[in-house]
Amino acid sequence: MAVTQQLSPAYPQPSRLDERGVLEIGGCDALELAREFGTPAYVVSEDDLRGRARAMLAAYGARAERFEVVFASKAFPCTAVYRVFAEEGLGCDVASGGELAMALAAGFDPARIYFHGNAKSVGELRAALDARVGTIVVDNGDEIARLEALLGGRTQRVLLRVTPDVRGETHAAISTGQADSKFGVSMADAPAAIARLQAAPGLDLAGLHFHIGSQLLDVVPYLRAVAAVAELGDFPIVNVGGGLGAAYTDERPPSIEEYVAAKVDAVQAHLGLDRVIVDEPGRALVANSTVTLYTVQSVKRNVSTWVGVDGGMSDNLRPMLYGARYEVQVADRFGGDVLCHVAGKHCESGDVIARDVMLDDPRPGDVLVTPATGAYGHALANNYNGVPRPPVVFVKDGDARLVVRRETSEDLLARDV
Repeated sequence: MAVTQQLSPAYPQPSRLDERGVLEIGGCDALELAREFGTPAYVVSEDDLRGRARAMLAAYGARAERFEVVFASKAFPCTAVYRVFAEEGLGCDVASGGELAMALAAGFDPARIYFHGNAKSVGELRAALDARVGTIVVDNGDEIARLEALLGGRTQRVLLRVTPDVRGETHAAISTGQADSKFGVSMADAPAAIARLQAAPGLDLAGLHFHIGSQLLDVVPYLRAVAAVAELGDFPIVNVGGGLGAAYTDERPPSIEEYVAAKVDAVQAHLGLDRVIVDEPGRALVANSTVTLYTVQSVKRNVSTWVGVDGGMSDNLRPMLYGARYEVQVADRFGGDVLCHVAGKHCESGDVIARDVMLDDPRPGDVLVTPATGAYGHALANNYNGVPRPPVVFVKDGDARLVVRRETSEDLLARDV
């Protein structure tokens, strides 16, 4: 009998339920992927990554004459993911020396790299200068002093990060544009920082940067932020950050086209038409590209039904950090009427991947799938309880390839001295 259940927008493109009711991602059977690569595993649709990059570029190309789309790589710092976006013509935003190394290894032109961070070390700044990154986004006065000391006669293009005192409607842990923020300089302090950068030999202040938060589902805060930053002066570049939300369960974020239109219209209204607009999407490019596969280890029923899997907060920390919600399904039996909590294997009562999800008679050996784990799953993965981090598997046109292998016990011991 044909399968009629529709997949939610949280799943990668292309995904479907086959005639047996088994999930396919990128033409690959989820059960076969679990058997071949083990679980937990991050499974990434390469076509989804490329499709979202192309959609973002097309949306900007339809609205703005001068723009740059830059991958906020903290969302999925994996060399293979960097390589896809470099091939698609994006720039790259890095926030550490490690992300810089991966971006360069993946083939990003250093001139198209933006180096971010609120506490860049001397070593990281030196690495950025030595690599000749195109832009360093200056966060604070101490950083200006460090850069001046390191330049050694070189010239470096910089942007100044400002906090426009606009809070996006999102969790406090991922809100960054409010006045009381660890990021950037306040609106009150920005004029002095601008003057200092303009007077500094070797530092070329090309524009301003702001970012108001992540997983935003409303475009209105962007409009307020652009209006605020416009008061600080006339610069050739305005970096409007990223922040577009992704669909995890029942969220309905703005479309890429709506998001881009709101930002471009705001910049043109407040700053004019002759501005280079830089956008830094991260989550919006990668969240829905990926699913995580788990294997059920136990099912127990006390007050609730607890489904224990072979992963948890070591591969998806977001539910524990800020209560992020996820869909979960049995990979070959979507739907169901058993109310469950899907729990991880770690020694924390808070290690719960998803609460109050409906599953079809879950039992040990079942493969579960959690969609929308491309953003910050691999990025936040850790070795709590000595658990090796999962592999990353790319799928496309029915073929699967390993791009990051699973860690081993030997890897956990490799740094011992």
